[in-house]
Amino acid sequence: MLDDRRKIGVGLTGLGFLFLMLGVLFFFDRGLLAMGNILFLSGVATTIGPAAAFRFFIRPKNYKGSAFFLGGVVLVVWGWTFLGFALEMWGFWLLFSAFFPTVLSFLRRMPFLKKVLDLPAFKAVINKVAPAGGGLPV
Repeated sequence: MLDDRRKIGVGLTGLGFLFLMLGVLFFFDRGLLAMGNILFLSGVATTIGPAAAFRFFIRPKNYKGSAFFLGGVVLVVWGWTFLGFALEMWGFWLLFSAFFPTVLSFLRRMPFLKKVLDLPAFKAVINKVAPAGGGLPV
Protein backbone atom coordinates (compact mmCIF):
# COMPACT_ATOMS: atom_id res chain seq x y z
CA MET A 1 0.00 0.00 0.00
CA LEU A 2 1.11 3.55 -0.60
CA ASP A 3 1.67 5.92 2.27
CA ASP A 4 0.48 9.52 2.02
CA ARG A 5 3.81 10.86 0.76
CA ARG A 6 3.88 8.40 -2.12
CA LYS A 7 0.24 9.10 -2.99
CA ILE A 8 1.09 12.79 -3.25
CA GLY A 9 4.14 11.94 -5.38
CA VAL A 10 2.09 9.81 -7.77
CA GLY A 11 -0.46 12.62 -8.02
CA LEU A 12 2.24 15.19 -8.79
CA THR A 13 3.76 12.90 -11.42
CA GLY A 14 0.34 12.41 -13.01
CA LEU A 15 -0.28 16.16 -13.03
CA GLY A 16 3.14 16.60 -14.62
CA PHE A 17 2.17 14.27 -17.46
CA LEU A 18 -1.16 16.08 -17.84
CA PHE A 19 0.54 19.47 -18.11
CA LEU A 20 3.09 18.07 -20.58
CA MET A 21 0.29 16.68 -22.77
CA LEU A 22 -1.59 19.98 -22.58
CA GLY A 23 1.60 21.83 -23.49
CA VAL A 24 1.97 19.69 -26.59
CA LEU A 25 -1.72 20.05 -27.49
CA PHE A 26 -1.45 23.82 -27.25
CA PHE A 27 1.38 23.87 -29.78
CA PHE A 28 4.30 23.54 -27.36
CA ASP A 29 3.19 26.18 -24.89
CA ARG A 30 6.24 27.14 -22.86
CA GLY A 31 4.42 27.69 -19.57
CA LEU A 32 2.52 24.41 -19.61
CA LEU A 33 5.62 22.42 -20.56
CA ALA A 34 7.67 24.08 -17.82
CA MET A 35 4.95 23.40 -15.22
CA GLY A 36 4.75 19.79 -16.41
CA ASN A 37 8.49 19.39 -15.97
CA ILE A 38 8.45 20.87 -12.48
CA LEU A 39 5.50 18.73 -11.41
CA PHE A 40 7.00 15.57 -12.91
CA LEU A 41 10.40 16.04 -11.26
CA SER A 42 8.86 16.96 -7.91
CA GLY A 43 6.52 13.96 -8.17
CA VAL A 44 9.40 11.57 -8.79
CA ALA A 45 11.35 13.09 -5.89
CA THR A 46 8.32 12.87 -3.59
CA THR A 47 7.47 9.31 -4.59
CA ILE A 48 10.88 7.71 -4.11
CA GLY A 49 12.47 10.35 -1.88
CA PRO A 50 14.82 13.20 -2.81
CA ALA A 51 18.03 11.27 -2.08
CA ALA A 52 16.95 8.23 -4.11
CA ALA A 53 15.84 10.46 -7.00
CA PHE A 54 19.18 12.26 -6.95
CA ARG A 55 21.05 8.92 -6.92
CA PHE A 56 18.88 7.68 -9.81
CA PHE A 57 19.74 10.66 -12.00
CA ILE A 58 23.49 10.60 -11.24
CA ARG A 59 24.07 6.85 -11.75
CA PRO A 60 26.80 6.33 -14.35
CA LYS A 61 24.47 4.33 -16.62
CA ASN A 62 21.92 7.19 -16.48
CA TYR A 63 24.31 10.05 -17.29
CA LYS A 64 23.26 10.31 -20.92
CA GLY A 65 19.53 10.14 -20.20
CA SER A 66 19.83 12.66 -17.37
CA ALA A 67 21.81 15.06 -19.55
CA PHE A 68 19.25 14.88 -22.37
CA PHE A 69 16.29 15.20 -20.01
CA LEU A 70 17.65 18.08 -17.95
CA GLY A 71 19.04 19.78 -21.06
CA GLY A 72 15.58 19.60 -22.58
CA VAL A 73 14.07 21.13 -19.45
CA VAL A 74 16.53 24.03 -19.70
CA LEU A 75 15.74 24.56 -23.39
CA VAL A 76 12.00 24.59 -22.67
CA VAL A 77 12.48 27.24 -19.98
CA TRP A 78 14.62 29.31 -22.36
CA GLY A 79 11.87 29.22 -24.99
CA TRP A 80 13.15 26.57 -27.43
CA THR A 81 10.13 24.42 -26.70
CA PHE A 82 10.08 22.04 -29.66
CA LEU A 83 13.77 21.15 -29.50
CA GLY A 84 13.65 21.04 -25.69
CA PHE A 85 10.65 18.72 -25.67
CA ALA A 86 12.32 16.41 -28.19
CA LEU A 87 15.45 16.23 -26.01
CA GLU A 88 13.31 15.62 -22.93
CA MET A 89 11.48 12.73 -24.58
CA TRP A 90 14.74 11.12 -25.70
CA GLY A 91 16.14 11.51 -22.19
CA PHE A 92 12.91 10.13 -20.70
CA TRP A 93 13.18 7.10 -22.96
CA LEU A 94 16.81 6.51 -21.98
CA LEU A 95 16.04 6.88 -18.27
CA PHE A 96 12.74 5.04 -17.92
CA SER A 97 12.48 2.55 -20.81
CA ALA A 98 13.45 -0.33 -18.50
CA PHE A 99 10.27 0.37 -16.46
CA PHE A 100 7.85 0.19 -19.41
CA PRO A 101 7.30 -3.61 -19.30
CA THR A 102 6.43 -3.37 -15.60
CA VAL A 103 4.05 -0.46 -16.19
CA LEU A 104 2.35 -2.25 -19.09
CA SER A 105 1.96 -5.44 -17.03
CA PHE A 106 0.36 -3.37 -14.28
CA LEU A 107 -1.96 -1.57 -16.74
CA ARG A 108 -3.05 -4.90 -18.23
CA ARG A 109 -4.51 -5.84 -14.85
CA MET A 110 -6.79 -2.79 -14.70
CA PRO A 111 -10.33 -3.68 -15.86
CA PHE A 112 -11.01 -0.86 -18.35
CA LEU A 113 -7.48 -0.59 -19.70
CA LYS A 114 -7.25 -4.36 -20.16
CA LYS A 115 -10.04 -4.18 -22.76
CA VAL A 116 -8.37 -1.27 -24.55
CA LEU A 117 -4.90 -2.83 -24.50
CA ASP A 118 -6.29 -6.12 -25.85
CA LEU A 119 -7.51 -4.42 -29.05
CA PRO A 120 -5.62 -5.76 -32.08
CA ALA A 121 -4.16 -2.33 -32.87
CA PHE A 122 -2.33 -2.19 -29.54
CA LYS A 123 -1.86 -5.87 -28.69
CA ALA A 124 0.93 -6.67 -31.18
CA VAL A 125 3.10 -3.73 -30.08
CA ILE A 126 2.44 -4.24 -26.38
CA ASN A 127 3.25 -7.97 -26.58
CA LYS A 128 6.68 -7.08 -27.98
CA VAL A 129 7.40 -4.65 -25.14
CA ALA A 130 5.83 -6.71 -22.33
CA PRO A 131 4.88 -10.29 -23.31
CA ALA A 132 1.52 -11.44 -21.97
CA GLY A 133 1.81 -13.72 -18.97
CA GLY A 134 5.18 -12.26 -18.08
CA GLY A 135 3.90 -11.09 -14.71
CA LEU A 136 5.31 -8.42 -12.51
CA PRO A 137 8.95 -8.73 -11.44
CA VAL A 138 9.45 -9.52 -7.78
